[in-house]
Amino acid sequence: MKPSYTHLPTKVANESPITFLNAIQNFFFLPAPAYSLAIIRIATGSMIAYIHFIWMLNLEAFMGPFALINNATWQSLHQGSTPDFKWTYLAHTESMPFIWCHEIFACMAGILLAMGFLTRTMSILAWFTTLMAAHRMTGMLFGLDQITLMLSMYLCLARPGSVWSFDHWHAAKSSFATPSWFVSLSGFSQCSSGPAYCWSNTFATRLIQLHLCVIYLFGGLGKLRGEMWWDGSAVWYSIASYDYQSLDMTWTGHFPMLSSMATHLTLFWEVSYCAVVWPRWTRPWALLIALIVHAGIALFLGMITFCFMMIIANIAFISPTFIRNLVGMMSKNYEQE
Repeated sequence: MKPSYTHLPTKVANESPITFLNAIQNFFFLPAPAYSLAIIRIATGSMIAYIHFIWMLNLEAFMGPFALINNATWQSLHQGSTPDFKWTYLAHTESMPFIWCHEIFACMAGILLAMGFLTRTMSILAWFTTLMAAHRMTGMLFGLDQITLMLSMYLCLARPGSVWSFDHWHAAKSSFATPSWFVSLSGFSQCSSGPAYCWSNTFATRLIQLHLCVIYLFGGLGKLRGEMWWDGSAVWYSIASYDYQSLDMTWTGHFPMLSSMATHLTLFWEVSYCAVVWPRWTRPWALLIALIVHAGIALFLGMITFCFMMIIANIAFISPTFIRNLVGMMSKNYEQE
């Protein structure tokens, strides 16, 4: 139960180091349900399976003896005169059967993670096998791969399989005591506050939130170095680029004020995200703009999967209780229909 300090004098409540430490502890470690993380788990596991499936469509071009960047080139880039300590066992083999087995295994781990089957084990396996593949594919990675890896890494620290998962269904339907091996592999009954509550859920959620703040802040600061973000033409040049254009939006060239406003609003939101997303009265606006920005990029610039995962990552800022109530209300309405 969250401690209350309303009985303390104002000066003590505001200045006591113990109060401050308790606030920090509650911020990072207060037990919480996993409803937000469950949605992130389902989306992340599905995206991991999708990523590996896409790689398998032309696997010989990404890994193996005939890859665009072969093992010798990879090692010279990462382990040459200035090593960056990046390592993967896929850079030390040219066996295509082994690489195919690795990719199929990683794809299956992503599917099982989305299903919530032995969630703790599958979250670790899905993250690790994807990390090994990502380290191997120097020069062929995109933001989608990095965001998916970030989310899967933090899922390893939480208990996202405690709700809306095979693990939860199995534990609820089984008439026998949960075997110890199932508890160890799924991480289902590890929380003292009940199967759906755990301090690690809060901890993983906070790490995702802080990581998002860093991503948006440095993304915005990087844009500040570009002249087009200052003169308001960045959005116009983005939607006018035929390399990314999925819908013809060149008609906005007749309304330069519109693209200029979109440019400056996007920049202001990205730089200020780390500040406005925390207060409760500004958080809905920050998340709404995040939805509009990423949905717009997905619709007009074709980056559908990346923007989808960015929207999923922003779910970490939505209260798990709100998500539980929302899903419950939607289920009740569906049953009534």
